[in-house]
Amino acid sequence: MKQEQRDLASLLRDREQLLAALRHSARTFGLVWSTHRPLGAALLALGALGAALPAGIAWTGHWIVDAIQRAVEHPEARREVLIAVAVELALVLASNAIKRVQSVVHGLLRALVAERANEMILEKALDLELVDFENPSFYDTLSQARQGASHYPLGHVMNVLSLAQSVLALFGLAALLIPLSPLAVLVLIVAAIPQFVVETRFSRDAFRLFRWRSEETRKQNYLETVLASADHAKETKLFGLGDMLLEKYRAIFWKLWKEDRDQTIRRGAWGLAIGALGTLAFYGIYAWIAWQAAQGAISLADMTMYLLVFRQGQDTLRNVFSGASTLYDDLLYLDAFWEFLDHRDEEAPRGTATSGPDPSDGVRFENVWYTYPGAKEPALRGVSLHLPPRRKLALVGENGAGKTTIIKLLTRLYRPTEGRITLDGLPLDEWDERALRRRMGVIFQDFVQYQWLVGENIGVGDVSAFDDEARWKEAAEKGSASDFVPSLPKGFHTQLGHWFEDGQELSLGQWQKIALSRAFMRRDADILVLDEPTASMDAEAEARIFARFRALTEQRTAVLISHRFSTVRMADRIAVIEGGVVIEHGSHDELMALGGRYARLFTLQAQGYR
Repeated sequence: MKQEQRDLASLLRDREQLLAALRHSARTFGLVWSTHRPLGAALLALGALGAALPAGIAWTGHWIVDAIQRAVEHPEARREVLIAVAVELALVLASNAIKRVQSVVHGLLRALVAERANEMILEKALDLELVDFENPSFYDTLSQARQGASHYPLGHVMNVLSLAQSVLALFGLAALLIPLSPLAVLVLIVAAIPQFVVETRFSRDAFRLFRWRSEETRKQNYLETVLASADHAKETKLFGLGDMLLEKYRAIFWKLWKEDRDQTIRRGAWGLAIGALGTLAFYGIYAWIAWQAAQGAISLADMTMYLLVFRQGQDTLRNVFSGASTLYDDLLYLDAFWEFLDHRDEEAPRGTATSGPDPSDGVRFENVWYTYPGAKEPALRGVSLHLPPRRKLALVGENGAGKTTIIKLLTRLYRPTEGRITLDGLPLDEWDERALRRRMGVIFQDFVQYQWLVGENIGVGDVSAFDDEARWKEAAEKGSASDFVPSLPKGFHTQLGHWFEDGQELSLGQWQKIALSRAFMRRDADILVLDEPTASMDAEAEARIFARFRALTEQRTAVLISHRFSTVRMADRIAVIEGGVVIEHGSHDELMALGGRYARLFTLQAQGYR
């Protein structure tokens, strides 16, 4: 009974895999067709024409030999020989032309399909949740999809068309060979089956290796980045990391190479054995056809045609089985491509609201819990906070307490595991994502340093004003980047970073002012979220920024994370986070009077400045 259940489960699984493969194949054809229909139609037409030619060429060869034999006995028939040769020449030229045009069409389509496939991956990436990018398993799927996107979609279509062309050609050749002997056709098929079985097995093994070692490949790519990028060069040299990192890189390479080596040797050995079997089959039929001709059972012209047909049939059938194996290989890789594009987060509803029912309610966290995927313990435990409009909230706590997690939940980069967050009386999940984020100006402590112009680095804060120089200057003034930007070689048009010519590097404090200015780019943002906005600035610059911070945010709600209590005390309310729990909540004076965690930390830090 159990064995029957296992067999049924295996059968159902195979059926599902087959249906999935057919769906993926159809969708891949749709992708190529929609990319450029005229070129797609050209591929189909050329494949159909190419399929008819092998049998025609073989039959013309028979005609030539027959015509020669007649011309020996009847000189007036010599003209027929020239006609037959001319026809075969025309067919061969047509065959060569079709192959050449197919190559041209393939070359034109290759770049277009690769671009479209990569665009689809990037479009999908923009639609993903932040938690997806932080999931190693899903990131492997993304890496696999990107690796195959540039060649597998069109390659699959070309392989299907090539397989169909080979099958049609095989029917034509079989029609010529069957009158000689159906047994010869059977030998032709049976001799090619082992190759198909072996190739399919090795394709499956190759894909299994591809799946298993995605993480190792990413590790190797990361080591390349660390060893050969300006961002890591300082520590790599100062800490003497080069030899150790290079050894790790080599270790991964040799591990992967050994896997490839073993598979390549096995594949080569089996290929040699299968090739020998095919050769034996051909010469067995060759000897039989020659014997038939020697006995006068068939003519010399028949013998020539049958040998040519059998050889072409053998090559064509080999192409059929090899093509089927390649299709299997394609579909394994395309499975990763479509799996990524089909990824949907069922627990991530898409809101449509652009405003809430109660603008006076501000921001509320109601018994919010959050657990990172794969984590055993929650990062937040029952957090409840209320931040009315135009009020300032500071989050205080040790590293890893959950402060940045709260900000990522507020900006809907994460979604609560339990509880809910509301803005203006409406749960965040019901807000339109773009409308919600237009209301927020954000600077994270790990802000991005774009290898762009200074102004563009600021302009990303509001993509609708990305190239607006007046807005750059206004935001730079508020974020204190105007303190140093005018002294740069080309001001706001100075190239930053080392990736491009004339790139200028900034200090970390200057970069932080650029990022702070970026947060001020959004004029319509009534909520400012600042995660350690002055951590890399000197004390004087920090004092200047916060001296005018209240004026700049007077009509805005602000959430601030900082380890410097001299800046935290300016907030209306302060929440002390420990282990994902709000253990204290109140104004600076209230918390000092409470004499708890906040008061102790404030006093310790104040003593350090005496």
